[in-house]
Amino acid sequence: MKRGCMKDRILILLLAASGTILAQEANSGFDLSATVSAEAVESHELTESPRDGSPATAGFRSVFYPTLKLDEHWTVSGAIQVESRPYWSDEFTTQGYGVTGRILQANIGYSRVWKNRSIVIRAGEVSSAFGSFLLRYDDAVNPLIGMPMEYGYYYAPVTDLGLAGIQADMTLGKWDGRVQLANSSPLNPRSVFEKDQYGNWAGGVGYTIRQGFRVGLSAYRGPYLDRQSPFFHPGEAPPNVLPATAGGVDVGWAHGHWSVQGEWQRFVMTYHAIPTFRENAGYAEARRVLSPRWYVAVRAGYLHGCYESGGETYEAVAGFRPDTRQLIKFGYTLSRVRASGELYNTWSAELVTTLHPLSMAWN
Repeated sequence: MKRGCMKDRILILLLAASGTILAQEANSGFDLSATVSAEAVESHELTESPRDGSPATAGFRSVFYPTLKLDEHWTVSGAIQVESRPYWSDEFTTQGYGVTGRILQANIGYSRVWKNRSIVIRAGEVSSAFGSFLLRYDDAVNPLIGMPMEYGYYYAPVTDLGLAGIQADMTLGKWDGRVQLANSSPLNPRSVFEKDQYGNWAGGVGYTIRQGFRVGLSAYRGPYLDRQSPFFHPGEAPPNVLPATAGGVDVGWAHGHWSVQGEWQRFVMTYHAIPTFRENAGYAEARRVLSPRWYVAVRAGYLHGCYESGGETYEAVAGFRPDTRQLIKFGYTLSRVRASGELYNTWSAELVTTLHPLSMAWN
């Protein structure tokens, strides 16, 4: 990620998660943008239990980004997702079809910017501050179709759903940092209306070595289980004394037609009645721009846990831009289940459209 982008990224996240910013000369205003994706998938994994369906399926995902700028410093912003099921690969092995709405972000923020430093404080529903992939979660930003194995909805070590909490993002010269206090763990996001909510902290720091080259560290810790969880076993200690701890390293590099991203992470889930569960995860991805309309991208990743759990994935995508608002991705993914050694091939195509239906500004 380029140095200039790093210095401005917290304002981009706050003012318009889709990358559209309200007119800077206006003190206040409202903006609505959206990313709408349609997907077609063919995978033998869809035919197996418990889904037992057709090897081919289609789905959609829409993320809406409303932003209300109250004045020079105060902003209310959100990210609302509506998607069909199955859409992501971790839904191929779950039952059911349907349409689900989720609130990814909904918060009020205060921002200040100086010559070489800035701060943004947000309270409400926020994305996890752990790792770096969630900054590229939007289909128009993610050069590939899938997500790294450690990110997802179902029992993933890092949720892409929102967490109720407060977060501060800061930049100072080449340094950037963030700290977050949330009502639940990125391993097990809990609604403010659910039981077994326990305070969790997360944070990270990054340094831009030179333009286009940044390294970062992040971590989180706090209780992660609830009493209804399938991983909360009879006779186990109360959830509030069973913390999960995670640490990770992320690297981003961009130069000319090339960009590279990578993460390595370790997760420790504490138990008393049974052995503590540990997972390691990592991925590396690269994108090469071939022309103004075409690019290719690849990602290799793994998630390995105790008892031979997890697996590996290898994904390749060719992307084509017919115009400035649309992106078509053609992808292939090879995944391996570590316990059985079974391989799955997935072919997919995705049409991504960015919309900006409404923008109003006033002084």
